[in-house]
Amino acid sequence: MLTLYNVPVSIYGAKLHVLLRHKELAFEELAPPGGYGSDAYKQVVPSGNVPAMIDGDLLLADSEAIAEYLEEKHPEPAMLPVGLAERALARQLSRFHDTRLEPELRVLFPVIKPDKRDAAVAAKQSGAISARLAQLARLVTATEQPLSIGDCGFPVTCLWFDALTEPLGLDIAWPPEVRAYLARLAAFPAVAAELAAYGPVVREWIGG
Repeated sequence: MLTLYNVPVSIYGAKLHVLLRHKELAFEELAPPGGYGSDAYKQVVPSGNVPAMIDGDLLLADSEAIAEYLEEKHPEPAMLPVGLAERALARQLSRFHDTRLEPELRVLFPVIKPDKRDAAVAAKQSGAISARLAQLARLVTATEQPLSIGDCGFPVTCLWFDALTEPLGLDIAWPPEVRAYLARLAAFPAVAAELAAYGPVVREWIGG
C-alpha cells in the first residue's frame, strides 16, 4: 500500500487523489511529522512539501513526479495518451495548471481571513484569473475523452475559485468552454468523489 504525507486542504494533495481514485490504488495518508513545514518533516521529506509518497524504499515528493511515476508503474487505466504529441499536450496542460493558473489562486490566500480582506487584491486577481481561464479555454475540450494526468488539477483549483467568489467579492469571467470542460471532468467518478470530499474541507478552511 502506498503511504502519502499530506494535509487535508492541500490543492496538490487533492489533485493527486483524483489520479489515485481513478486508478483505484489503495493508500494510507499521514500528517507530516511535526506539522507541515516543520524541521521534523524536513528530516523525512527534504523539500518539505506535500504531498509526498512512500512506495517501498522510494520516497518521492511533488505531485507531478508522483503522478508520472504511478502512471508508469500502474498503466491501467491509462492517464496519458498513446501518441507522442498527445502525451506532450497532456503534460503541457498539467504544467499550465501548476505554473499559470494555480499560482493566481495562491495570491489570494493572504487575504482570505475576514480581517485581511482587500478589495484591490480581489479585483486585481479577478482580472488575472479571468485572463488565465481565457487561455485555458483555448487548450481544453468538452468532447468526451479519457481522464488524463493533465486534467486532474483543474477541478480542484476551480472549486477554490467558486468557493472564494462570494466571500472575497471576486468577479471572474468564466469562458463557457472552461465550464463545459469542468462539467465533463466532473462526470468521472474519481473527480466527483474527490470534489465531494474536498469541497467541505475548503469551505471550512475559508470560513475558519
